[in-house]
Amino acid sequence: EQPIFSTRAHVFQIDPNTKKNWVPTSKHAVTVSYFYDSTRNVYRIISLDGSKAIINSTITPNMTFTKTSQKFGQWADSRANTVYGLGFSSEHHLSKFAEKFQEFKEAARLAKEKSQEKMELTSTPSQESAGGDIQSPLTPESINGTDDERATPEVTQNSEPRAEPTQNALPFTHSSTISKHWEAELATLKGNNAKLTAALLESTANVKQWKQQLAAYQEEAERLHKRVS
Repeated sequence: EQPIFSTRAHVFQIDPNTKKNWVPTSKHAVTVSYFYDSTRNVYRIISLDGSKAIINSTITPNMTFTKTSQKFGQWADSRANTVYGLGFSSEHHLSKFAEKFQEFKEAARLAKEKSQEKMELTSTPSQESAGGDIQSPLTPESINGTDDERATPEVTQNSEPRAEPTQNALPFTHSSTISKHWEAELATLKGNNAKLTAALLESTANVKQWKQQLAAYQEEAERLHKRVS
């Protein structure tokens, strides 16, 4: 995985409680880099503040980078369940970062289509790091105004569907249905067998009773025959 473009910016994340206010995750401007993993054909945005990764976002075709002011831009990452914001020192740096975002987003879309053609699933990117250092400060006071209204809707717009496990579960569901069917058949057969066994025992008991009655009748007939004689 190699860095292919780097810039400097102040990093923010949306407040997880209010989903409106920005929370600074870097005390100063840090290096923000685009990385490309040639093995997985994946593009990521990574930024470190010291040894802490404050951005680790995989670019997907559904993501959108929005300029919300002359020096501020944001994008939603549904996998990280957050919205990232970047404050730049100039409009030029913001525009350059936005151009690269669109470029790598299109590359990610083409890579995804290519992998689908080959019937290969893109694996989850590994946790790797990029370097960071210290530079000029940028105050977030002027940023929090126009960005708050746009941050929350983008999380919904850029959310990605993940319904693949349903297809994998179909064979197991089908097998379970068949198993339940045969279990029901077996239970029915056992029930019928029990009924037949009970009927047979009852018939056997009746036969014994009839034999005993027949023997009694024969004895009575012989006794009567002797008396007549």
